[in-house]
Amino acid sequence: MGHAYTTVLADILARYHKLNNEDTYFLTGADENTEKVVRAAKSVGREPKEYLDEIISNFKDLFSKLDINYSQFIRTSDEKVHWPGAQELWNKLVEAGDIEKRSYEGLYCVGHEAFITEKDLVDGKCPDHNEVPQVIKEENYFFKLSKYTNQIKNKIENNEFEIIPESRKNEILALLERGLEDISFSRPANKVSVGIPVPNDSSQVMYVWCDALSNYITALGYGQNGKLFEEFWPVNVHMIGKDILRFHAAIWPAMLLSAGLPLPKKIFVHGFITSGGKKMSKSLGNTIDPLELIAEYGGDAMRYYLARHISPFEDGDLTKESFKNAYNANLANGLGNLVSRIMKMAKDNLEQPVKIPDKSIPPGFFEFLDKFEINNAVKMIWDKISELDLIIQTKQPFKLVKTDPKEGKKIIAELVVKLYTIARMLDPILPETSVKIETLIKENKTPEKPLFERK
Repeated sequence: MGHAYTTVLADILARYHKLNNEDTYFLTGADENTEKVVRAAKSVGREPKEYLDEIISNFKDLFSKLDINYSQFIRTSDEKVHWPGAQELWNKLVEAGDIEKRSYEGLYCVGHEAFITEKDLVDGKCPDHNEVPQVIKEENYFFKLSKYTNQIKNKIENNEFEIIPESRKNEILALLERGLEDISFSRPANKVSVGIPVPNDSSQVMYVWCDALSNYITALGYGQNGKLFEEFWPVNVHMIGKDILRFHAAIWPAMLLSAGLPLPKKIFVHGFITSGGKKMSKSLGNTIDPLELIAEYGGDAMRYYLARHISPFEDGDLTKESFKNAYNANLANGLGNLVSRIMKMAKDNLEQPVKIPDKSIPPGFFEFLDKFEINNAVKMIWDKISELDLIIQTKQPFKLVKTDPKEGKKIIAELVVKLYTIARMLDPILPETSVKIETLIKENKTPEKPLFERK
């Protein structure tokens, strides 16, 4: 559900910018070079690549059902697309004098794929994975992260490197105020079974930072004279969950500064989806599979709930009951019913399709999306749906057309134009539904079946 949420929000923003005729590149993908994947594959008797291919297939299936229109899906196991750029970035950090070999001893959580400290533990275990961390002593390459604390802090404070919302900006500034510490940047090749070889030292493989984080530029051809890199870097926005803020707002910008590369312009940080007020957990039995909801209600219904009923800036709740209630009230009885009523009046009373204006989307809608207030943008659409319902209720054009055909037809045509505006606003939010409504209007037809069957 978390992957569905992040990717739907990103897709909405990408579609919005395309709607504005802006060149847009939407990257998503999978971080695959992790030891926990190897462990998971072994637990079910599979080879890691076979296991990963199935996982990626499932993600792509989910994204297809959600009508996610990404430009590229990057896999960090891709030795042709990803590895050359990751190794090039490593070399740039070496050239800057920011990589050095050191002995290190620490607590390693396989679930996090990261070293953690004693203060992170609860009863001697990682609280997120309920697992005792490994005590690891080894010689690794380290990245001089501490060197860049003040530079990153200054760029964030000046909004040159913008963190949205303000609460997450303050969170990362508090971390920077305490000072960053150098981090382990590699693992011995004989202790891990996956990973990108460190340039000029095959005894080590890259740790997750230089590997996974570099995907944003390797996908654009960094290190391989990629034209996409010249066109789309620095990126306008990274969209991430709040649990990986430190990686993207501290470690990643430090790497870019070390390599002499520009920083992303913005990082938008969303909250988690809870269920029944609690974090989704198999042990609590409150996990919800987005594919199940999509199978019953459709991909656009899933997009609608995530876009409108989950705050983009805070944690939001989803239960099967709340989903069903929102679907019936706002899609089946709301939007779907409105389309059927207006288009029936249009088909029965208008001799030809209504002429549609070229530009009809109110600027306030775009302003909400520019501020990442996706839920408010969707609310604006449903406010307009309510306005049309009120017009039908008060002016009753379906009756008026019998006593005053000219005025009745005029009101019906105006309703169709306003409905087309709603369809255009729905384009980035509910793309499939948007196309259906626009087609009905252009052909002056009624839906053969309800856009959203009541459940």
